[in-house]
Amino acid sequence: MPSKSQSPLPTVSSADLQAIVGGYHGAPHNVLGPHAVAVDGADALAIRVFRPLDERVIIKQLSSGTRTEMRRIDPAGFFEAIFPGSSEAFGYRLIVLDAAGGEFELEDPYRFPFLLTDYDLYLFNEGNFFKCYEKLGAHFRTIEMGPNDVVRGVNFAVWAPNAERISVSGEHDGWDKRANPMTLRGGTGVWELFIPNLVEGAHYKYALRSHIGGYEVDKFDPYGFYAEMRPSTDTRIWDVDKYAWQDAEWIAQRPTAQALGAPMAIYEVHLGSWKRVPETNGFLSYRDLAHDLVAYVKQLGYTHIELLPITEHPYDGSWGYQVGGYYAPTSRHGTPDDFKYFVDYCHQNGIGVLLDWVPAHFPKDAHGLNYFDGTHLYEHADPRQGEHPDWGTKVFNYGRNEVRNFLLGNALFWIEKYHLDGFRVDAVATMLYLDFGKEAGGWLPNKYGGRENLEAIDFLRRFNELVYEQNTGVVTIAEESTSWPMVSRPTYTGGLGFTLKWNMGWMHDMLDYMKLDPIFRRYNQNKVSFGLMYAFSENFVLPFSHDEVVHLKRSMLDKMPGDLWQKFANLRALYGFMYGHPGKKLLFMGGEFGQWTEWSEAHSLDWHVTLGEPHWRLQKWVSALNWQYTHEPALHEVDTSWEGFQWIDLSDVDHSVISFVRRAKDLADEIVFVCSFTPEPHLGYRVGLPTPGEWYELLNSDWLEFGGSGVNNGGPLYTEPGAWQNCGQSARVNLPPLGVVMLKRRS
Repeated sequence: MPSKSQSPLPTVSSADLQAIVGGYHGAPHNVLGPHAVAVDGADALAIRVFRPLDERVIIKQLSSGTRTEMRRIDPAGFFEAIFPGSSEAFGYRLIVLDAAGGEFELEDPYRFPFLLTDYDLYLFNEGNFFKCYEKLGAHFRTIEMGPNDVVRGVNFAVWAPNAERISVSGEHDGWDKRANPMTLRGGTGVWELFIPNLVEGAHYKYALRSHIGGYEVDKFDPYGFYAEMRPSTDTRIWDVDKYAWQDAEWIAQRPTAQALGAPMAIYEVHLGSWKRVPETNGFLSYRDLAHDLVAYVKQLGYTHIELLPITEHPYDGSWGYQVGGYYAPTSRHGTPDDFKYFVDYCHQNGIGVLLDWVPAHFPKDAHGLNYFDGTHLYEHADPRQGEHPDWGTKVFNYGRNEVRNFLLGNALFWIEKYHLDGFRVDAVATMLYLDFGKEAGGWLPNKYGGRENLEAIDFLRRFNELVYEQNTGVVTIAEESTSWPMVSRPTYTGGLGFTLKWNMGWMHDMLDYMKLDPIFRRYNQNKVSFGLMYAFSENFVLPFSHDEVVHLKRSMLDKMPGDLWQKFANLRALYGFMYGHPGKKLLFMGGEFGQWTEWSEAHSLDWHVTLGEPHWRLQKWVSALNWQYTHEPALHEVDTSWEGFQWIDLSDVDHSVISFVRRAKDLADEIVFVCSFTPEPHLGYRVGLPTPGEWYELLNSDWLEFGGSGVNNGGPLYTEPGAWQNCGQSARVNLPPLGVVMLKRRS
């Protein structure tokens, strides 16, 4: 039988006792667990626990095995035991007996020290705790309290400065919101608690009550590493450090593979709809996707995969852009380790992985960041600053240190823990302008009276600086749709610091041009040439993105005019011109084989159409373009300056023909593009060539193997001296209908 504590009780104040029992104590570590006390003027140790569902609680000393029954001093389940003679804490466990007579041996969470140091908290509040994800959230931790007192558990930490109380509620305590209250760490706003013996995969939430209006809510962990499958909103415990990576070779050569002079052919993918399980329309796993997608991407010659947001999101129809869990890969496809396998497998096969990252806004879901602690914590309180009216979402408060820390840490997290190779940053334009998408009177100017979002600008610059400082070879890409200057220029020159910028002006001009009946293209040739007016003002990516094949915009193939043959020919010509134009390349999934229907996130791409000849021949054309692009230095090596480009002729508007040269660092390494955007072939068309000699047809979109009509230049092309089209020589070239010809000089 355990001994009974005979000391006077209680040693806890009535106010503290009632606050614990009532579930609103902000510092339970000051009450619960072991505490030095004075009893009758002598030193003693008081141990207190709150076990609302248990009938009896016994203290078992680890060194001796001695058992001491605790005294219930409140019927709600508050227990205390006094150990006179010394105030020094000792190792112990709790033996609890429930109402059904069951007996269990447990650890007391309140006898263990905190993980976060005062310096950590200082840096966090200052906005400089960049690897905040290493201690905020839920982390496995092993604590050595003595020679025979080693305990493994999970340390929880969450920022909520206006909360009255927070408890870690979950499977471990039967979702009892009273059982595991956290402690507020001074005036930092960070709450912390270590809970022993929790297992990976266990569910939890933060049960929060605010100082403001008694607001109560269960919240997802903002730093949670694993989310339950929607519609559940639980967070799950996960060890993000246990995966054994096999991609060291890729990481070592990444700075070379992702240099500005390296080829970058990006396949943009929404994992949830690239392919699905045919029988059920269910999601494929990350591991299945890794094998299928990588094999496909390698077959087509792409260098990179860009993923629409895979961060956890509650609504499929947002395509991932309304992020609920910034630190959690979506559980639609498996566990965090499964996603690591996906990235790892890509890297082992020489494929880079870019993530679509969304720091511009977040949804209003009650379990998420919105109104987190009963106040506008992550977002601005004023809707003129804190809401996107077009999207019905919240805007981050970039001027708040802890919010900046959350986002900057998130960027580093995905690179460090998941080995991602960079980011496409979504909706940068909406961050730069305070009035973006807002009516007059619906926004607040900056301190100088302007429309520029100074805090967001500073955040973006710091994001790019930090990513480059702490990682080698990563890239950042801005989706920026305005004429904001120097987006892809270093911050020390006044730029935003991105590596690359999406060239959305070029994209819209070319799509507008290609949609035209060819008879009208002669009046719009400026749309083809205008992009070169600013092609080197930024480091550009040429995108044909997901946004262009939804919302009644029609698929890439269906945008093209003409009959079936002409639609495919137009699309081949468009892609051919794209691969000749300076800039990295990006194509959204389905565009490579000519999907007929608009993209939908609700089902798989229409892979059955690839059984049809024109579709698989279009795939073959894209594969050929990628092969030439990645193997010919002239097509990628000098991508960001005029040294790599020269117009031959853009004045033949009557035939809608343009021609130009691409060059490598070795200026003698040059490729000529001749693009004809009308359905009539032009046999023996005279084209200026930059260098005399024997030229040959490197690639032709009208070759039979690509689904063309077969108009080609099978034999060698010999230059003739004489000035023509800004060149000193020329040759007679057969131009195919709606086709692109690539010519190269024999060395």
